[in-house]
Amino acid sequence: MKKTLVFVWITLILLSISGCQKNNELAVWSFTDELDEMIKKYYIPAHPSGKVKYNFILTSPTDQFDSSLDSVLQSGIGAPDVFGLESAFVRKYVESGYLLDLTDIYDRNKDKLLYYPVEVGTYKGKVYALSWQASPGAMFYRRSFAKKYLGTDDPDVVQTYFDNLQKFIDTARLLKERSNGACVVISSIGDLQYLFYNTRKDPWIVNNRLVIDPVLERYFEVAKTLHDNGWEGRVSQWSEAWTAGMRDGLIDENGNPVEVFSYFLPTWGLSYALKNNASGTSGDWAMCPGPVPFRLGGSWVGAWKDTKNPEAAKQLIEWLTTDDGFLENWAKDRGDLVSNMAVINRIKDGFSDPFLDGQNYYAVFAGIALNVSDRLVQGTDSIIQALFQKELASYVKDEKTRAQALDDFSRQIKDRLDLN
Repeated sequence: MKKTLVFVWITLILLSISGCQKNNELAVWSFTDELDEMIKKYYIPAHPSGKVKYNFILTSPTDQFDSSLDSVLQSGIGAPDVFGLESAFVRKYVESGYLLDLTDIYDRNKDKLLYYPVEVGTYKGKVYALSWQASPGAMFYRRSFAKKYLGTDDPDVVQTYFDNLQKFIDTARLLKERSNGACVVISSIGDLQYLFYNTRKDPWIVNNRLVIDPVLERYFEVAKTLHDNGWEGRVSQWSEAWTAGMRDGLIDENGNPVEVFSYFLPTWGLSYALKNNASGTSGDWAMCPGPVPFRLGGSWVGAWKDTKNPEAAKQLIEWLTTDDGFLENWAKDRGDLVSNMAVINRIKDGFSDPFLDGQNYYAVFAGIALNVSDRLVQGTDSIIQALFQKELASYVKDEKTRAQALDDFSRQIKDRLDLN
């Protein structure tokens, strides 16, 4: 998923459902240039009967996109008809009351759509945002380390060492022992968050009260165990040191090289994290599902409820998020895991990646995506989880006791979100 930020204003003349031409001007905003490419390269050629006025404007950073969108949606002045929604803030808008109901699009296409992206876009039984993609995560590991310490690099066999959280911990110990202290299972405890957030039974907020699921208390203890035993690389996720481990460049506090066995990454992490930072280790990687199905990131599309052209907006969104022909071309051109299961099943066996020594990443991700659930997703998740990670780090580093860290977390969230 690209993070390049853009506003895209596109005026499209679309065909009405009846097939008659009529002028429907749509303003489209996006935080990513994916929508720009989709509309310019695929949508417009597929709908050649209208004239197109097209503008592409580079503007503020991604973390300011939703602030800009907030102001125009609240005022109704200059609001776009259709807009992209990033994973970090999609639920805010789904729950906001500003979006056009897209349930009819889902009802027409539900038999072929992967469900978890629809869950993210659904609120109180209505669908307000849809996605063309899925972004499940997997465990990417070094083949050479697997052969050296586990005796095989076969993904099916390696998976048996990691197919639940207890086996993950046991194998972390095994890697450290067999490598004489050189190999850590992951470079950062931050990688673990997806495993635990996706095994909760309850969402963060229930009846305006904060819920700390028992599995998150276990996350505290597992993270502390890995850190104290030196089974993780003790660096911050997404930092320069974190990526250095992908290319054998991580050094511990004593100046010794550290072998990083694996990284938990979503679909886009393969291209934008691993391939961008580990070209020198290309071919020495493989992937397996790991302990828990999870997803990270993704992009959705929604429309303003007061758009003057709701049918035109829906036609564009439905084509981008459900059309078999477009999504097959997009998947083959970009390698993106699409949200259309009919397309996935038709093309999944035709992928092979030299970076993974020929492994079919598409088929692995497709299998994982079927087991991802986003039934607990809420608009405040990103705020809550950022503070949870901060307090977790304080506990792991012995800056606070476990009780202090959890109490401070609860107090901050209750004050910030005005909870009971």
